[in-house]
Amino acid sequence: MNETAATDSTQIICRRLPGRTAVVTGGASGIGLATAKRLASEGANIVIADTNADAGAAAAEAVGGLFVATDVTDQDQVENLFQTAFDTYGSVDIAFNNAGVSPPADASITETGLDVWRKVQDINLTSVYLCSQAALKHMRRQGRGSIINTASFVALMGSATSQVSYTASKGGVLALSRELGVEFAKEGIRVNALCPGPVNTELLRELFAKDPEMAARRLVHVPMGRFAEAGEMAAAVAFLASDDASFVTAQSFTVDGGLTNAYTTPL
Repeated sequence: MNETAATDSTQIICRRLPGRTAVVTGGASGIGLATAKRLASEGANIVIADTNADAGAAAAEAVGGLFVATDVTDQDQVENLFQTAFDTYGSVDIAFNNAGVSPPADASITETGLDVWRKVQDINLTSVYLCSQAALKHMRRQGRGSIINTASFVALMGSATSQVSYTASKGGVLALSRELGVEFAKEGIRVNALCPGPVNTELLRELFAKDPEMAARRLVHVPMGRFAEAGEMAAAVAFLASDDASFVTAQSFTVDGGLTNAYTTPL
């Protein structure tokens, strides 16, 4: 398969998810949008959650799904999101808890304010707790389900350019995902963490355009010599959501082009 085909999340490779319902947070752009398109192409009903109403509605229309405006740090809104998915489609089979932020003010611990720390923990970690909790209510009744939580390679090895709040929040996502994966395995519910390497998204391009030196420090570590595409992350999520991953749970599923296993002399 050529690289174009491998990274095109809209290309129908197979239909492993007919009739299943997937909730995708942060689904209006980037990895979330690419994943919504990939899961839809495999037959899933898609419910997109985002704070950006215009982009979220457009994304839902693009995949023939439903948009629910949701602040993922608000418990009532999160519970409404998953209840709406269940009421509309009759089940909650897949939860891709992907919403997250990496603000420019998140840097070294010597510079990062408590307000930034708390904001990042709320959006990146507390949201995963709330979304997993809400999804599990439905999945436990069904006796099946797959939860995929977006973590990061930085939680496995640390960041070349410090972003202390982000790294800590993603470490929490790893620990929470393992705990839930073990606890609910016997109930037919699988929980895994997706650990992307640097992904060529609008957020990353904007960040690196402001700091080319940061981009160079990141890219030198990637053996494949490029950043990942969002569609490559979407393909990993589709695998974890499907029955092809029926014996995969409580794992940190790393898709990073070899970065975390490489020894590279930093710039």
